[in-house]
Amino acid sequence: MKILLIGASGDVGQAAYNALCERHTVISVGRRSGDLQADITDRNSIANMYQATGKVDAVVCTAGNVHFAPLESFTESDFMLGLTDKVMGQINLVIEGIPWLNDHGSFTLTSGVLDRDPIHFGVGAATANGAIGGFVVGAAIQMPRNLRINTVSPGLLDTSVEAYGHLFPGHETVESSRVGRAYVKSVEGLCSGKVLVVD
Repeated sequence: MKILLIGASGDVGQAAYNALCERHTVISVGRRSGDLQADITDRNSIANMYQATGKVDAVVCTAGNVHFAPLESFTESDFMLGLTDKVMGQINLVIEGIPWLNDHGSFTLTSGVLDRDPIHFGVGAATANGAIGGFVVGAAIQMPRNLRINTVSPGLLDTSVEAYGHLFPGHETVESSRVGRAYVKSVEGLCSGKVLVVD
């Protein structure tokens, strides 16, 4: 398969890349790195990315920023970071990508643990993750040409502990290889409209 992977340089993106590149051609995309550069907050940038890649069999996104802070200090713009970047960025990847996906192809988005197992400072991420899950469930029944869509919802990766572990007291980490296999399941399997939890 020819797979477009947006956000390949992050910890989750690396887990997905390592699992998928064993059997497929993976085109990596980042804001400033990868085989191609694109900004998922800019719909024109997304359109240009698809123009550059042409038809693909799968689109995987592990990108998206959110704001971390105590609830009482959150502003509307703080919430909008996650909603504009992580949520609408991934939604626009799907909407723009439908014509570029081969029949029976798939979209795999990324949410995360915080809408089911919250942490202090994580309300922005929890909100974004819940929205992505809702979009996937709603979009799956409307996909044309037997296209599929899922989201992978991983816990704290073992490779992310150094950077983010202090925010996740008591959380069990998940092996990156297990997270990678969830992306393989979404891309190579038959499920659609699923939140693939990796705890």
